Amino acid sequence: MKTRVLAAFVLAACAVPEASAGIVIGATRIVFPGEARDVAVRVENKGTEPALVQAWIDDGDDRSTPENAHAPFAITPPIFRIDPGRGHALRIVHIGDQAPTDHEVLYWLNVLEIPPSPDAGKTVNTLQFAFRHRLKLLHRPSGLGVKPAIAPSLLTWSIEVDGAMRRLRVSNPTPYVLSFNEVAVMTDGSPDKPLSLGGGMVTAMGHTNWPWPKGASVPSDATVKFANINDYGAIVSGAAKLAATAVDD
Repeated sequence: MKTRVLAAFVLAACAVPEASAGIVIGATRIVFPGEARDVAVRVENKGTEPALVQAWIDDGDDRSTPENAHAPFAITPPIFRIDPGRGHALRIVHIGDQAPTDHEVLYWLNVLEIPPSPDAGKTVNTLQFAFRHRLKLLHRPSGLGVKPAIAPSLLTWSIEVDGAMRRLRVSNPTPYVLSFNEVAVMTDGSPDKPLSLGGGMVTAMGHTNWPWPKGASVPSDATVKFANINDYGAIVSGAAKLAATAVDD
């Protein structure tokens, strides 16, 4: 079956939609140990209808398909059917070589759920969607000097000034990709009114910026509060003082 057929939703008429995802993945992210050859991910159908599932991995292109995705991994089986109430194990195999040994690399697992075709006589006024689940897959080398739980405390937060533009920057000196459910800035003068900047992510040994809201003052003394998402999908709160303001020349 062609990928473009699987990746598209089936539109019979523009009326009452029937949209419900039944596929559930037994993880919020996948950590692939550098020394492992393969890992398994559990997929279950919690819906009431059978579903056709297609899975692939890409290196960051959210428009990827199984035909054009790039990643040093293979999935078996790449296409399968799951009946209601049943489960299936996806086996992810590392097929690349010369992976970095000093930091983890981010890839994305895509799991596309295709609902069954409408029964005869039910094709009128029916809108069907294909649901795509997209999860982080972290290829993590062994022997990294910093424990994952310590990494958030090593981040450096600062206000970056670029002409009239202001932004909050986080610099990550650790070998881990870190994800945030929420990032907020709190000033000593207004501790009960945090300036929320949303969520985000910072790559290993990289940095990420959040645009500073227009009209908001730039504090000289403030604390960044963040909610880090750990390997198990749990939310872990953290806080850090803003470093000195950085000026981009």
